[in-house]
Amino acid sequence: MKFVSVRDLRLKPGHIWELAKQEKDLIVTANGRPVAILTGVNENTLEEELDAIRRARALKALDSIHKDSVIKGTHRITTNEIQSEIDAVRKEKGS
Repeated sequence: MKFVSVRDLRLKPGHIWELAKQEKDLIVTANGRPVAILTGVNENTLEEELDAIRRARALKALDSIHKDSVIKGTHRITTNEIQSEIDAVRKEKGS
């Protein structure tokens, strides 16, 4: 995995595009800090790549939710307790 600066991207875009074709991922940095991931794709794999990125983001979000529930202790709530909460909110809203 290679790192490229925003400045390089601005001053040498052709070189960066060639790198993107060779490398799977490029990390774009600004002031030495990562700000983006540039992933090489082609028209045949674009949808697959986007789907994989979206699935990875969803899994990351789910993992974060799970970790948060463990910290708060809500991972121990039973299905009946969850249903009671849903019923209470629906009743409050008049549904």
